[in-house]
Amino acid sequence: MPSNTPNLILANARVLTLDAAQPSADAIVVENGRIAWLGERHRLSPAMLASANVIDCGGQAVVPGFIDAHCHILAYAASLLSVDCSPDAVSCIDDILRAIRRQAERTPPGEWIRAAGYSDFDLREKRHPMRHELDRAAPDNPVRLNHRSGHACVLNSLALERVGIAADTEEPPGGTIARDLDTAAPNGVLLDMDAWLDERIPRISDAALRNGLSRASREFLAQGVTTAQDATHFNNLDRWDTLRRMKADGVFVPSLSVMPAATRLHEFAGAGTGTGTGAGLKFGDGDDLSTLGHAKIMLTYASGRLHPSADDLRELVAAAHAHGFPVAIHAVESEEVIAAADVLQANKASELRDRIEHASECPPAALDALLRARPVVVSQPRFLQDSGARYISEFGAEAKSLYRFKTLSEAGITLAASSDAPVSAPSPLGGIQAAVTRRASSGEIVGADERLTAMQSLGMQTTAAAYAMHKEDEIGSIAPGKRADFAVLSDDPTTVAPEYLSGVRVTMTILGGRVVWQA
Repeated sequence: MPSNTPNLILANARVLTLDAAQPSADAIVVENGRIAWLGERHRLSPAMLASANVIDCGGQAVVPGFIDAHCHILAYAASLLSVDCSPDAVSCIDDILRAIRRQAERTPPGEWIRAAGYSDFDLREKRHPMRHELDRAAPDNPVRLNHRSGHACVLNSLALERVGIAADTEEPPGGTIARDLDTAAPNGVLLDMDAWLDERIPRISDAALRNGLSRASREFLAQGVTTAQDATHFNNLDRWDTLRRMKADGVFVPSLSVMPAATRLHEFAGAGTGTGTGAGLKFGDGDDLSTLGHAKIMLTYASGRLHPSADDLRELVAAAHAHGFPVAIHAVESEEVIAAADVLQANKASELRDRIEHASECPPAALDALLRARPVVVSQPRFLQDSGARYISEFGAEAKSLYRFKTLSEAGITLAASSDAPVSAPSPLGGIQAAVTRRASSGEIVGADERLTAMQSLGMQTTAAAYAMHKEDEIGSIAPGKRADFAVLSDDPTTVAPEYLSGVRVTMTILGGRVVWQA
């Protein structure tokens, strides 16, 4: 039993602990931000109940605080400040141009306009906007329009000029400058060039960044997310310092983990920890609510070539392991998944948990490679809802090989979930529904045989995500000694019918024993 001076008691709750030692309870006692006890309410003394802040959950479900194991926090914050060009806001290119034109009318000439969220597949024209179209909407402002995937964007002519892209500009490694077929002039569409552009486009102001991160923080908390892991592949020491500063200032509330770029580990290895020892930063450094995570590697496949090459990938993985960092390799297409899995199998470090992010295309050869290497796989169930119609259009019957959740889980591979925000909304409950139903927003089913149960899907958002981050001793389940992170839900997602999962709501979010959001 806990001491007689608890700080917080959650009572009359349907507690889904996700802990095999004690799967359920109806009361939780919190002391100093930690779970001190859980069990049946009738075992709590009247003195304890009188001395603590008691939250009567009214029979609602309480689950571990959700963990978003792969998102892009600064990009998500920026998207909340950008012109909304998502499928919910626009249906054609003219809609995009009208939205940008309205923003240009209130933006001084020469200042950047940022727009985000468009999907060429969901536009009536089924194509990307072009530079000259954006020119008509904002002739006096450089414009950057980001695709919802995070892997493409469109610049208008002034923006191309500002960043130095012309007909004779060579593509950076791994990037593509789309061009007019007749003149070879850039048409404005850029693929996989975010890191290159971010070095050439002015950052948003500190005040705007704070505003965006504050809004992002509220969005995460409103969805029950108590821990978020930033997986931006060009994270350097400056971005780490920025996120930690915003966290320390209370601008961003959820617990934070940040992945450094594997290509920038020398910056972290040479940085002091602030302890006076002069030692470099290592995996897991930070504090209780802000830590350094896996080394991120961006692996792409275009024009029949991997970038980085298989040899370079092996060197990156080996160097990260030498610094004590496990790696998280972005691999979407089957060629990328196979290459990533093969390198991880050859460079296996028993004490490190390497990850593959996405593992979207899993035909037999890719699946076999994953089963040999057995990395942790961090995927995005919500993509099935948001992009399912596109998957079926592009892959046809082979769409069944996408996001092989059931197959991977039954093979014993740890499968964690994430949002990849701003690619999809940071909604773990939406992810649970997508993994259970595999129903696209269009109504079509993407690979019915790969459906999971609601309990399996809940585990992807909690225990598996904690394991993927090396945080399973701290978060991810409700057990004595762990941090008191909870999401209070209107209904138990493991008992409602799949078609009603969309009606389950977060009513309260608790982080470290403190109520940080309430409906």
